[in-house]
Amino acid sequence: MKELVQYLARSLVSNPDAVEIKESANDSAQVLELKVAKEDLGRIIGRQGRTVKSIRTLLNTAASRDNRRVVLEIVEES
Repeated sequence: MKELVQYLARSLVSNPDAVEIKESANDSAQVLELKVAKEDLGRIIGRQGRTVKSIRTLLNTAASRDNRRVVLEIVEES
């Protein structure tokens, strides 16, 4: 799942070297935290969140094949 998100994120942003994904797991789901450069945040989120919603849909479809649950979180640097 991490590789899928990494591929999609790197394809969308202007600065693919700044894409970082941290993976963790809890009892019910696998959590992926996506961090991109500040200027690429809008590209990942998209208009009204459409892009990130599409990424989450693809991720959940791929995870459902393995009967798993995956949560994608976008991390903003402050």
